[in-house]
Amino acid sequence: MNWFRKILFYFLQKRLPKIEYFMKYPHEVQEKTFHQLIQQAKDTQWGRIHDYKNVKNYYNFQQNVSLSSYEEIFPYIERMLRGEQNVLWPSPIYWFSKSSGTTNARSKFIPVSKEALQGCHFMGGRDVIALYIQNRPKTNFFLGRGMSIGGSIQPNEWDASGKSFYGDISGVITKNLPMWAQWLRTPPVSVALMSNWEEKIAKMAELSIGKNITSILGVPTWTVVLMQYILERTGKKHILEVWKNFEVFVHGAVAFKPYKPMFQQLLPSPDVAYMETYNASEGFFGIQDDLTRDDMLLMLDYGVFYEFIPLAEIDSPSPPTYTIWEVELNKNYAMVISSNTGLWRYKIGDTVKFTSKNPYRIKITGRTKHYINAFGEEVIIENAETAVSRACEKTGAVITNFTACPMYLSDKNKGGHEWIIEFAKMPSNLQVFTEILDSTLREINSDYDAKRYKDLALQMPVIHAVPEGTFYRWLKKRGKLGGQNKVPRLANDREYVEDILQLLATEEGIGNG
Repeated sequence: MNWFRKILFYFLQKRLPKIEYFMKYPHEVQEKTFHQLIQQAKDTQWGRIHDYKNVKNYYNFQQNVSLSSYEEIFPYIERMLRGEQNVLWPSPIYWFSKSSGTTNARSKFIPVSKEALQGCHFMGGRDVIALYIQNRPKTNFFLGRGMSIGGSIQPNEWDASGKSFYGDISGVITKNLPMWAQWLRTPPVSVALMSNWEEKIAKMAELSIGKNITSILGVPTWTVVLMQYILERTGKKHILEVWKNFEVFVHGAVAFKPYKPMFQQLLPSPDVAYMETYNASEGFFGIQDDLTRDDMLLMLDYGVFYEFIPLAEIDSPSPPTYTIWEVELNKNYAMVISSNTGLWRYKIGDTVKFTSKNPYRIKITGRTKHYINAFGEEVIIENAETAVSRACEKTGAVITNFTACPMYLSDKNKGGHEWIIEFAKMPSNLQVFTEILDSTLREINSDYDAKRYKDLALQMPVIHAVPEGTFYRWLKKRGKLGGQNKVPRLANDREYVEDILQLLATEEGIGNG
């Protein structure tokens, strides 16, 4: 390890005592964060409207500021997109994270302040490395390069000044990374920010083959696409034949468990580590601090103040909200943030549950708008991913993607769920796979089990096993390749499933023709 890496190693490890501090004093750190945010924003347009100068405590804050959805806060963001400053946050906003959450056509634009970049997103990246070093003190992480698979950016056409830009949060971060971080990563910024996803994959493969890549940061879906492309180009059996010193895959955006068997084929070594992060367009919220566990440490000193709505109350006109010191373990909550990017009591759309309160650790359980509840079964994403993972384990299957939706009642059929699953390795028996998936859902979700009893309301799920590449082609058709785009796991309507089935029917027709 050369002198630069030694200095960097020392610098990153200095952060660990501060992490230990907020683990030990979480309530005090969150209280301090709350008051700092209010003080910083009191003279913004939002702060004056909501009388931040007289907000002395959390109770005042609740009284003065209503919970916000994106649609409710968008009029303020729209003014910022047009170049107006000091609206939601005092420092100038020149960057916006464009997020669709899933494959929805509607895009969201989240302001990204310099405080959020430096004190939240960049801090999160540094802490990932520091915590990895803590878990693997003999790491050779710094002897090679880290590869990041991200999105692109473009000028903000609504800002007449020409000073602002928007794009995937990964693209915004890449463009603004400090020099030392750029030196440690690959590909070059010019390639990392390419907007044509297929050209980007080809160029990334070309530049990384033969290099000493020790880590990858990315979404599992697109990382698999890149690795498979590299294997096709090189003729190698697995990625460790290409990058022999590869150590760790840092992942986020979607649950990793269903993908893990595929990664174990691509990276067949028990020494390869997998580290989960919770880095969204709205902020960096969680890191898997202990590689022997499967949850994440909630990061409490990144300029984010957290509140939580019990999921059962999410549709109430005035749902109750709780701070971290009021939450209960193993209960689903919708997450609400107030942050140094100018979002106030903002419902980000994710659901989490707490697995520990000493320190505060969480698991992401789904999205508030992505579930199936057509018959009162209340199936959430965590249920679906657990069922798919168990069915894969029991049948030897490996998946690349899936989605599911309701089948509605008709004169001929009872209700049910219809699944589209893309397998990298087919199960030994699809019917057995279906039965295991169904029985697992019944075991972990009592509402689903009640509706399945003697097929009274729900019949056995229907699973379509689709050809490899189906979801890739579907995302491409919708203009959603790469970046933060991901397949919605569950939907309470049939839009996505019908669209995919139509795509397959069209392709089959063309093939037959």
